[in-house]
Amino acid sequence: MKMKALLIVAGIFAYTAVLAQTPVAVNGALTVKGNKIVNKNGIPPQLRGISLSWSLWAGRKYYNPAVVDWLSSDFKAAIIRASMGVQPDSGYLQQPEAQKKLIVDVVDEAIKQGVYVLIDWHDHNGHLHIPQSKAFFAEMAQKYKGVPNVIYEIWNEPARIGWDTVKNYSVQVIAEIRKYDPDNLIVVGSPKWDQDVDVAAANPITGFKNIAYSFHYYATDPNHQDGLRAKADKAIKMGLPLIVTEWGVGESNGDGKFDLAMNKKWMDWVEKNKLSWVNWNITDKKETTAILQPQAPANGGWTAAQLSPAGAYIRDQLRVLNK
Repeated sequence: MKMKALLIVAGIFAYTAVLAQTPVAVNGALTVKGNKIVNKNGIPPQLRGISLSWSLWAGRKYYNPAVVDWLSSDFKAAIIRASMGVQPDSGYLQQPEAQKKLIVDVVDEAIKQGVYVLIDWHDHNGHLHIPQSKAFFAEMAQKYKGVPNVIYEIWNEPARIGWDTVKNYSVQVIAEIRKYDPDNLIVVGSPKWDQDVDVAAANPITGFKNIAYSFHYYATDPNHQDGLRAKADKAIKMGLPLIVTEWGVGESNGDGKFDLAMNKKWMDWVEKNKLSWVNWNITDKKETTAILQPQAPANGGWTAAQLSPAGAYIRDQLRVLNK
């Protein structure tokens, strides 16, 4: 009996030790310090992970706890992005309760697994949906106030919209969140699909704490090369805290070529700047940036044969960099 009791105690300690090593247990609440997002010890944690696809169409079936568990345990993702489709068909504007449930299921499981999670208002026309966005984030902020795992990404990708419009939207949504959650990190978009971060840096949002800015790129897109890196370098130098909430191994249309050398150049840049990143995307759609092969199971547990070339590459990167 003594031996059995000792084994039980040892098992409890081992389980506790595993839990203690989760990304959130290690890093705690995230805050902005200067031009960096830092952890509870004041150090940039450089979180790396995976974005679920739009919570519409082919990507919807992967919004479940089993996938969150697999991304955490097998891919070693430290951060997961729940990309709630706002429009068109079957999005939040048409089915708010169904969409909220998909997001909450993912967020709650990410919290259980001790990983960070981005609640992403996945919209290109946020400025046309301010009342809906405010209502959604007010509900999320009340539900997750003070939970260190949760990050609010309030506008995925403003398209060809001026910074004044994006800033006006952002200030309104931030103010709504801060009524209920005074502390958790909020991520703001910028014009031209989160590329004009230098424009935002010239006139940043003030009056609120813990505000960072999303930066997006697609590694082999001809328009996303030295010039785009220079824009981000300029923004960082101007004091803007960045997080890469979306990037893909191919081109910005989700397809195109997958060039390892071009991906390495971007990866080296991100690592040099100690930026956290989230790769796009968990879907089995047949395109370059899809992580999964067509008909991959909806509950994780994917074999090597069920991963796309992008999926195999990203899994390897995460398992090496997040060790």
